[in-house]
Order: sequence, then structure tokens, then C-alpha cells
Amino acid sequence: MASLSLTFSSSIAPSPISPHKFNKTRNPKPKVPIFPITRFAISSPPSASASNSSSVVKKKHWKQGEFPGFSETSLPGSTKRSPIKNLKKKLDRKNDAKAWVNTVTEALSECIDKKQWLQALQTFDMLREQSFYQPREGTYMKLIVLLGRSSQPHRARQLFTTMIEEGCDPTPELYTALLAAYCRSNMIDEALSILNEMKNHPLCQPDVFTYSTLIKVCVDAFKFELVELMYEEMAQRSIMPNTVTQNIVLSGYGKAGMFDQMEKVLSSMLQSTSCKPDVWTMNTIISVFGNMGQIDMMEKWYEKFRNFGIEPETRTFNILIGAYGKKRMYDKMSSVMEYMRKLQFPWTTSTYNNVIDAFADAGDAKNMEYTFNQMRSEGMRADTKTFCCLINGFANAGLFHKVISSVHLAAKLETPENTAFYNAVLSACAKAEDLMEMERVFKRMKDNQCQPDNTTYSIMVKAYRKQGMSDKIYYLEQEKQTMITDDKIVNQPEDELFS
Repeated sequence: MASLSLTFSSSIAPSPISPHKFNKTRNPKPKVPIFPITRFAISSPPSASASNSSSVVKKKHWKQGEFPGFSETSLPGSTKRSPIKNLKKKLDRKNDAKAWVNTVTEALSECIDKKQWLQALQTFDMLREQSFYQPREGTYMKLIVLLGRSSQPHRARQLFTTMIEEGCDPTPELYTALLAAYCRSNMIDEALSILNEMKNHPLCQPDVFTYSTLIKVCVDAFKFELVELMYEEMAQRSIMPNTVTQNIVLSGYGKAGMFDQMEKVLSSMLQSTSCKPDVWTMNTIISVFGNMGQIDMMEKWYEKFRNFGIEPETRTFNILIGAYGKKRMYDKMSSVMEYMRKLQFPWTTSTYNNVIDAFADAGDAKNMEYTFNQMRSEGMRADTKTFCCLINGFANAGLFHKVISSVHLAAKLETPENTAFYNAVLSACAKAEDLMEMERVFKRMKDNQCQPDNTTYSIMVKAYRKQGMSDKIYYLEQEKQTMITDDKIVNQPEDELFS
């Protein structure tokens, strides 16, 4: 088997921001400016020696289309001379300060937009060291949300603590963002701890969005007894569940196969005056049956919601496309896409991802690659899921050289590399039986502060077991246990750590 060499040291690793990229002083020294400012050169008056050697002063010969600048002193009859040198220094200092503020804030915004959480924190640290820095709740909110989506709840907590130390008052929205960060990592106990903090803070009481976020993680973990407790607590606090809350519970009952409970919740929504089902309810129900491969039930509920007067949207059609694709019902998948065009619904990144994923599962590299090229030709930006599907598809087809090119392209396009992305690459290495490259990818994953999950360890254990490497499996399991223990220590309050 040919070796699958991805050369992660130069391709997949995102380029970290160099600490010397920005000057940390407010008035940088004029040695070599990082961000040069174009200035007009002002020549000094001729010296005495020069005037003695030549009585004729050479005039500037301007090229066609060029014109000399005029100042007050160049006008006839003007005798006033402005302090050019001092004024120039003052303007330079002002421009340099403005350039620094704009550059560092724009760099932070760019890192957040690109979901580069590590670079965002590094840039934010540089920003906090400047004299013009003022802590803002909006900046902290964006960073906490980014860290939550990047599976970095502990860093989100540290950032939240820093925000309070800098004098920013916490708000229900900031607390909810922090709680959501733990929920995204399925850390229910920690999320409940945040909820208790909110209840003890008079100005940060939980609202329906807080409870909906917490209910979702309980539903995803099939802990419906906690869901009932959340509903009871909401009733005690006179917080009414909204349509979003009910849709979350509907999805949970459906995924757990509790269809009687699901229909019961849906019936209550139809009878409600303030919590009517919407297109998200429709999407939730058909997604449940679509993911389970029950196409007939999916189509039946689609027609039911249409009869309720609920019109489909782009996401609705994407769900149908994904469900048909998984069952390899390509005719119906194409029909839905044509119907979208007819109704002038745009094909989105998610639309293409569902089609690429369908061909990837089947190992149909030709149609998968054709769809990807069409996606790019229409100006649609590929995201992390796009490359996960491509990597899985090429690996399923045994085209490991195209796995390498996909990884390189993802790096070139600065696509965010999350746990799912690394898992796709690890799986490709395992299928190629290139365990050495698999270990290099795993190391790079940890070096980039990307948290391995159960899928990560499952892929590697399966690869080692296939080769009979019992010792490797043992060390991997030990590492996994160490990681779990470290997570508990990091999350433990300081007063418990040092008591």
C-alpha cells in the first residue's frame, strides 16, 4: 500500500500570527514600519556650500501629467512659514496610532469570521496590552461564542472571568453564551452549574433562551427526566416555552423513537395560540424521519405540514435532498433540486454538501468531484463539512492522492479545521493503512488545540487492532483517560482545587 504522506507540517497547519506582526507600542519606532504610510518627501533648502558652488538653482522638470504641490509659502507675496517638521511629526504619530488601532481590530474580526479561535485569542491578547484598549461586552460575546463553537468551553470560562476582572458587568446573554459553550461539548453538569450561577445573580436571571439551550443538550443526551425538570422550573418562574423550545423537544422525542410523545407535543402546539408550529417544526419532523431512512414517513409529514399551511424553505429542500441522497434515490434528489430552481430557491453550500455527501458515501468520486467543481464555479464557498465529505469520498474510492490534494486545498482556502475535519483525515489514513501518517495527523490535531472525541479514538483503536498493535491501543486508552481527568481538573472551581 502506498504511503499517504500529507506533510502536515507545511500544509494542514494554520499559519499562527507572529508576535512581531504588530508593534506593541502606541508610537512605533521609525526603523522599519510594518505598515508603511506613503508620504510626500519635502526637500530641505540648499546649503550655503551648494549655493557657492552653483549660482543657478536647478528647477524641477515635471513629467506630463504631474504637477508640483502648492503651499502658502509658494504663493506670491506670502512670507509666513509654517512649522513643517513639527506638524509632520504630529501627523505621523496620529496616522500611526490610527493604523495600529484599525489593523489589530480588523485582524481580530477576521480571525473570528474565519473561526480561527487560537489566532483570535492571540490577537486579543495583543489588543489588551495597548493603551487605547477599552473592554467591550460585544467583543467578549463574539469570542465566547467562537470558543463554544470550537469545543473550547474551558477557555470560554477563563475569558468570561477575565471580562469580569476588567470591570464588565455580566449579562443574561453572556451567561447564556457561556452555558451554550459547555452544552456544545455535552458537559451537562457544568452547564447546570452556570444555570445556578445565573439564578443567584439578581441581574442575570435565566430566560427562555437559556432554558432552551439547556433543554437541547439534555434532549441530545436522551435525558428526558432533566427536560421535565427544566419545564417545571420554567413554569415556577413564569417562563413560557416558545416554538424553538418545543421544536427542540420534538426533535429529541423523534430521535429517541418516542413518536407518541412527539405527536403529543405537536398536537399541543397546533392547539396553542402563542406557540404555533412553523417551518422549523416542519424541518425538525421531516429531518427525524429522513435521518432514520424512513422516506415514506418523511414524505407523509411533508404533505401534512403543507396542508397546515406551512410553506417549505431552502433548508426544507436541503433536508429532503440529504435524505434521498443517503438512500441513493438520485432521481428524487435531482427532482427536488430542479424544483428549487423552478421556485427560485438558491442552492446553498448545504445543498451542495448534501449532494457531495451522497456520492461520498457511495464512493462515487467522479460525480462527487463534478458536483464540487460546479459548486466552486457558481462562486459558492466550501466549508469544513464540504472537505470532510470530499476526504471521506476519496478515501472510500481508494483515491488517497486526492485526499492529499483536498487537504492542501482546504489549507489554501483557510478552511477552519475542527475535530470532524481531523477525524476525516485520520479515517482516510486508517483506510490507507498508513499508521505513521495517522499518528502525525493525531499529533498535529493536539498541537492545534483541537480536542479529540470518542470518534477520534475509535478510528485509531480500530486501525491499531487491525494491525494487532495491542500496546498502541493500551497507550491510547491511557491517554484518553488522562484527557478526561485533565478536563475535570480544569473545570473544577479554584476553591476546591486549593482546599
